[in-house]
Amino acid sequence: MMHFESPWAFLLLVLIPLLPMIQRYWQQKKRQRGAIRFSSVSNAANAGRSWRQRLYNLPMGIRMLALICLIIALARPQTGREEVVDISKGVAIEMVIDRSGSMAAEMEINGRQKTRLDVVKDVFKSFALGDGKDLSGRPNDLIGIIAFARYADTICPLTLAHGALEPFLDTVKLVQVRSEDGTAIGDALALAAARLEKAEDTLARQQQDRKKTYTIKSKIIILLSDGENNAGKRKPLEAAEMAAKWGIRVYTIAIGGDASMQSIRTPFGVYKVPMGHAVDTTTMQRIAEETGGFFREAGDAASLAAIYQEIDAMEKSNIESVKYVDYKEAFLPFAMLGLILVAAEIVLSSTVFRKLP
Repeated sequence: MMHFESPWAFLLLVLIPLLPMIQRYWQQKKRQRGAIRFSSVSNAANAGRSWRQRLYNLPMGIRMLALICLIIALARPQTGREEVVDISKGVAIEMVIDRSGSMAAEMEINGRQKTRLDVVKDVFKSFALGDGKDLSGRPNDLIGIIAFARYADTICPLTLAHGALEPFLDTVKLVQVRSEDGTAIGDALALAAARLEKAEDTLARQQQDRKKTYTIKSKIIILLSDGENNAGKRKPLEAAEMAAKWGIRVYTIAIGGDASMQSIRTPFGVYKVPMGHAVDTTTMQRIAEETGGFFREAGDAASLAAIYQEIDAMEKSNIESVKYVDYKEAFLPFAMLGLILVAAEIVLSSTVFRKLP
């Protein structure tokens, strides 16, 4: 990055075009009148021009270029490195995603049929990273991922490095082992709340080599499930009380609907089988009310995206940018080049392009 400390010096550039006029004026003023008679000048006219004559204006061109360089040096060009520090007040967000077997039911997204889990993952990516349309992303928020079936697991710890979110999210798969299938909403919610309660410690470890420039403005959990709690040690409402105690809002989303279908492969082909609607909407609504969040139902990808837009509008991050600039003088190369050109013009005018009175 370069800027000029004294840009007014560039006003002197308007004088450069006047130099040839000034030079001609002084030449005419000093010129002595004299004449030599020749019988004919036709041979002189046919003799052509020498290379010295062709380059007659070279010294003047060098002089003008030298003055331009010296004027640039007078303007004091400075180079520097500008560092922008974003002092942010962000939101700490835990995404809690159901990966139980029922999440294999299909939903439509962008004209294609995908599992509920894949739709949830796709829309979450748009929420966290932006989709270039309705969701601008959450670049200034701490985001973590927890997935659950019979057991709740931390997939991605709370982080500001959002480049890691997508690879971690890709590891979230439908449960494959029957003994691990289930819906432990209470345990997952409790784990998310515990992670958020320690969010300041997690942030401190991530920023131990940097000045403290980030403040957690609020803490929220987005809980997505298509079932009812049937596993785990904690009941959902117990976990909700814990979250409310720590000032954590929970937004609950019931995924799916009565018309949900699942593709079943058989020796005779692939058949779509309707899936039952078993979401415990009552409990999910009570969780949201207990913690100050809201409850919504999403029957398709469009309605899920609309819910995320609603959360995105409610949970804003504040950013204040502070600039630090360290400049270094860069006029010396221009000054040296200008002096070299002046010296070259003097040498050429005194030798090759020397003029006799």
